[in-house]
Amino acid sequence: MAAVAHPRFDANEVELFSGKIGIFLFVVKEPAKRNSKNRTTKAIKTKLILSETKDITRACLIEKVLPAIRSKWPASTSSAPIFIQQDNARPHIGVNDLEFMEAAQRDGFDIKLCFQPPNSPDLNVLDLGF
Repeated sequence: MAAVAHPRFDANEVELFSGKIGIFLFVVKEPAKRNSKNRTTKAIKTKLILSETKDITRACLIEKVLPAIRSKWPASTSSAPIFIQQDNARPHIGVNDLEFMEAAQRDGFDIKLCFQPPNSPDLNVLDLGF
């Protein structure tokens, strides 16, 4: 999952915020079940999560994306609404997800979810940016 925003500059064109929030992997760390020539039993290994679900997406947003936004966002604009735009894939959570809404309102931030408009070439930021 990648999170980016528009860069922010002050009146003197000094960069306040680069717009880079982060890239977050869908991985899980678990102990190895067997010995091999590369690792011992119970050594921690990283495995990809191959099937993304709403619960995994929600956990990534709450545990990784929201803290990254809070730490990097300029304090002068933290009270303005921040929209996280998702495409319309099935594993993405809805805009009225209660767990996400509770986590997003902490620390004085107003973070909301929205979906990108379908088949809209002018507003298709996710496809144009990546």
